[in-house]
Amino acid sequence: MQAYETDRVRRHTPPDINARIDDEIRATISHYTGASRETLTRRIDALDREWDIERVLEANAASFTLAGLALSQVHSRRWLWLSTGVAGFLLQHALQGWCPPIAVFRRLGIRTRREIDREKYALKALRGDFEPIAGVHPTRDPDTVSRAIEA
Repeated sequence: MQAYETDRVRRHTPPDINARIDDEIRATISHYTGASRETLTRRIDALDREWDIERVLEANAASFTLAGLALSQVHSRRWLWLSTGVAGFLLQHALQGWCPPIAVFRRLGIRTRREIDREKYALKALRGDFEPIAGVHPTRDPDTVSRAIEA
């Protein structure tokens, strides 16, 4: 089984959402097939800056935790439950690879690092960073896209 298929977040994401994300990756690679080296480089740089789902979850959790702590000092100690709930979600994610916010983020199209890297390395293959893909010059041929994704 490939590492891409063993991703804990993907494993806990409904198949239709995974398929939509995979289709978007395929469409992006298809769009960039035959693009100039500079265009591919700009897209690869953008992928290097894209936040993955772990980073989004961490930033979200930190924000809600701090908000809960601040509100508990200003309004009511009951706001500490917000911080407690967020900590519980983080623990659940650490142990299981899933927590309720992940479902929301996945529906919004937030990708895992492996999904981002899958697109990035396919684009690098199209750019010619690796050995030629089965000796075929990149075109808009669907087989080239498939070979680039698998590269």
